[in-house]
Amino acid sequence: MIEIENLVKNFGKTKALDGLSLKIEDNALYGFVGPNGAGKTTAMKIISGIIPADSGSIVLSDDVRGEAGRVRNNIGYVPDFFGVYDNLKVIEYIEFFAAAYNMIGREAERKCLKILDEFGFTDKLDFFVDDLSRGQKQKLCLARALIHDPKLLVLDEPTSGMDPRARIEIRHFLKRLNEQGKTIIISSHILHEISELVTGLAVIEGGKTVMSGSIEEIETKMHVENPIVMKVKEGADIAVEVLKEDESVINLTITEDNIFYISYCGSDEDEGYLLKRMVEAGVFVSSFGRRGHDLESVFMKIME
Repeated sequence: MIEIENLVKNFGKTKALDGLSLKIEDNALYGFVGPNGAGKTTAMKIISGIIPADSGSIVLSDDVRGEAGRVRNNIGYVPDFFGVYDNLKVIEYIEFFAAAYNMIGREAERKCLKILDEFGFTDKLDFFVDDLSRGQKQKLCLARALIHDPKLLVLDEPTSGMDPRARIEIRHFLKRLNEQGKTIIISSHILHEISELVTGLAVIEGGKTVMSGSIEEIETKMHVENPIVMKVKEGADIAVEVLKEDESVINLTITEDNIFYISYCGSDEDEGYLLKRMVEAGVFVSSFGRRGHDLESVFMKIME
């Protein structure tokens, strides 16, 4: 488990982190979301050991923690910008970072070629890095972060600049890495994409954790409007009386066509019992179900 406790970081008069606290389970695929300037990148740099916190603490899992050198060798970091690598070819770029982890010789060459092949660079080994597209640079940066087979991956907007196909490929690749036992922390502004990827999520605003947990838990905590939509053929008056007796009904709207929009805070099981009571009371229900909401709805509600 990664335990982050009361992290504070100031850049001059700007407070980037203001008591950020968070717990991330081992082997999690965990997302950071929040508006620009929320503190996501600062938190990721501190977790990765790139910059120190002014105060607070981070306790890493047994697989990652240890001496400073060992910690670095067990973390792979992808920043939100690529950097400047003039006159380096793709193969030279990846070999440079392999050498930074004391990987040299034939074994290093084999690993470099293998990781480049996995990311589709086999036919681009002699391309200059600066001639790659932004999306290709992001893929190369992710390949570089994996060259030393780290236990923890910290990825700041790793799919930025990629086309839809490349983003899907990266998403599948990250899921495979997670299934192989890697813990992954990822930030993204593409909220619907991260919601399909992560097992847990932290919403960060003003350098603090506003909310954390699974997406389902966050939706429940926020009471995001996700109404039950029920169409009644006969017995609308009876349906109203049944709903009045249910403590989980927060709000009710009925259209002229007897379509009921029910703001409901009960569980899935409670919904089942509600439908059962409707039928037993003699209400003719032709359709009954939740209206879906995506992560954008949750995010905008939290940011209000």
